[in-house]
Amino acid sequence: MPREAEPSLNERTFVVQALQEGLRLDGRAFDQFRKLELEFGDQYGVADVALGKTRILAKVSAEVTVPYSDRPFDGIFTITTELSPMASPAFEVNRPTETEVLLSRLLEKTVRRSNALDTESLCLVAGQKCWSIRVDLHVLSHDGNLIDASCLAVVAALRHFRKPDTSMEGETLTVYTAAEREPVPLSWLHSPLCVTFNFYGEEGDVVLLDATLLEEQLRVSSCTISLNRHGEICQVAKLGGTPVEAVMLVQCASAALTKAKELSTFLDQKLAEDSKRRDKGGLMAELSAENDRDTQETKPVDA
Repeated sequence: MPREAEPSLNERTFVVQALQEGLRLDGRAFDQFRKLELEFGDQYGVADVALGKTRILAKVSAEVTVPYSDRPFDGIFTITTELSPMASPAFEVNRPTETEVLLSRLLEKTVRRSNALDTESLCLVAGQKCWSIRVDLHVLSHDGNLIDASCLAVVAALRHFRKPDTSMEGETLTVYTAAEREPVPLSWLHSPLCVTFNFYGEEGDVVLLDATLLEEQLRVSSCTISLNRHGEICQVAKLGGTPVEAVMLVQCASAALTKAKELSTFLDQKLAEDSKRRDKGGLMAELSAENDRDTQETKPVDA
């Protein structure tokens, strides 16, 4: 199985020494994220996130299916990830790497198991029909911090998505097209986001946010905290590496809350901008007003 190109000894020495002196290669502060961009597609439920050179695409789809026999009153919600060789030479088709397995598990715990999406609202006919919501996550470019960028992309796509409206008449279920009825948003309860901390030095006393791929390869351990803007922690993942003091974890949790609030505000702003762009009524009213002004300007003046 191919592996990521290991940093040379010179690179390793240079980067680690720079971090000990309070410097990063790209000049960012230790708690500063790279430039974050979020764009929504023309279709509902498509989110494109770029974090520096890391780029993630998430797409949500929905179909009517049969609920699980042990959860007759719940809909189905799944998240699938795809890390292709296009994103990194270390990834192979149909051969999940440790990175992909870790990413899938963290997204599962952060978004699905935290009940961010109300699955009961996806039930159409108890034990017979329900909505199956699926998020397909595609990593287009890998330059570090896949977890934070992927979580933001998944949450953004789900909040942006609209499913077809339905109605029940007796035992007949009707699913309306977008032309017949306006699609409806998902029942969303809270927006959990991931913030990953990277530790450096023999004792892990140097902490970085939003590490690049090179910085990730040189870290001695990492910790991912998933929480929402209200400070409700969904999960903490500290998988191996150098032990971290409890006081340091508390400080990380406090910093994670600050970043989660910033990301939530950023996401809300982008959703509002997209909603305004799609507001056909507002656009038509604006065009109508523009036409009225043009008409008044060209109207001849009585002598």
